[in-house]
Order: sequence, then structure tokens, then C-alpha cells
Amino acid sequence: MGGSEAAEDFTEAVLRVVEAIPPGRVLTYGLIAEQIGRGGPRQVGGVMARDGHGVPWWRVVRADGSLPAHLVLDAQREWQREGTPVTRGRVDVPQAVVPPDVGAL
Repeated sequence: MGGSEAAEDFTEAVLRVVEAIPPGRVLTYGLIAEQIGRGGPRQVGGVMARDGHGVPWWRVVRADGSLPAHLVLDAQREWQREGTPVTRGRVDVPQAVVPPDVGAL
């Protein structure tokens, strides 16, 4: 598999995982990389920055429950609409993270 094919496959894998995150729940960049079995948080973040506009991007957060500042206001509206547990403007990751045994992921 060539480099561009591998990158495209990785992008598709990341976006599939994000699409499967249920409303009101989240995964971290690192957990998505673990689930896919390659890459890391930065690579997942790169996919989300380039190609994540068509998926529920607000369901992917940093390990501390935050997002980049330019995304926070829009994300907070979505978190409130979906009932995502939030404390002090950040997602409560231990409470909101999708359990690893969720069949759709």
C-alpha cells in the first residue's frame, strides 16, 4: 500500500470511528488512534482538522476534555443539545467517554 493510500485509509478509519460515537458521548484523539491501531493523537487531530467538518467533530476532544479555542463555542452548543457531561467548559471525559465495548465502534 502506497503512502497516499495508507493516509487515505487512516483518514477513512478515523472518520468512521467519529461517525459511530453516540450523541452525548466522546472519544479522545488518543483513544481513536488506539482503536484504529495506528497513528497517535496528533495524526487523528490532523485528520479532524482537514476532513472532520462532515462528522460530529465536537464528540472528539483532548484527553483533558477541551478543544482548540476556535471550536469551543460551537462545541458547547452541541454538547448542551446532546446532554454531554461538561464541567467548567470542558467535557467530563471519565463520565462521557464511550465504553470500549460499544459494538458500533
